[in-house]
Amino acid sequence: MYFDTSYIAKFYLNEPQSPKVREFVRKADVIHSSLWALAEFHAVLHRHVREGALPLGDARKFALRFSEHIEAGLWNLIPVNEALLRRTSTLMVSAPRDLFIRTADAVHLSSAQEIGERAVWTNDRHMLAAAAYFGLTGQSV
Repeated sequence: MYFDTSYIAKFYLNEPQSPKVREFVRKADVIHSSLWALAEFHAVLHRHVREGALPLGDARKFALRFSEHIEAGLWNLIPVNEALLRRTSTLMVSAPRDLFIRTADAVHLSSAQEIGERAVWTNDRHMLAAAAYFGLTGQSV
């Protein structure tokens, strides 16, 4: 399975669809994501603190737990290297004019493509719509 950062966040935070995402995690052999998620997850925590939805102490606990889970192998983070970014760049500049694609989404989609995944799990409507351009299926609970 390949999760974008929004699905990783749903594992830790109580958000809509969090119970289903946690169930997927419990049943999965391995869950892949991009190393991009390392920084992006912490940005999600910061946003929740900034908006008053999460106390800073809880955000720090989730950050520590995320790091521990990476070390334990729960999340298998795909390296983001120059070759991956060059492929992502080529795909983005060649994308159809009407395709809405953000950089982080494109990096996730390229990362999934890199390891031969066929689907990506996300609740991001733009990423779901862009998945097919990257040869992937977008999935959501």
